Amino acid sequence: QVQLVESGGGLVQAGGSLRLSCAASGRTISTYAMAWFRQAPGKEREFVAATSWTGDSTYYADSVKGRFTISRDNAKNTVYLEMNSLKPEDTAGYYCAARTFINYSLKQNEYRYWGQGTQVTVSS
Repeated sequence: QVQLVESGGGLVQAGGSLRLSCAASGRTISTYAMAWFRQAPGKEREFVAATSWTGDSTYYADSVKGRFTISRDNAKNTVYLEMNSLKPEDTAGYYCAARTFINYSLKQNEYRYWGQGTQVTVSS
């Protein structure tokens, strides 16, 4: 069993930056692909970014490409999402997820473990 805890969310002005962290416990996530999803009020949860087990392969939603960076530190059992040039439309709850395979997926139902989320609010 894996527990995921996100942190780093908050209120930021448009154009600003935030770094989200996702700390895992219970077992190592070093052989798991990891991803970030987000859900804005009144909208469905959507894919944001994903990384393979080594971090060598990553994938981003078009809406965040060039602004967000996903990374991982397997020694710390932690995954990060660096968010730059934030826009009001990035406002959402951000969720970390773990897939019990080495390669990532864009599909939410292929991720077994989820965190409780951290709120990001971008003011204009």
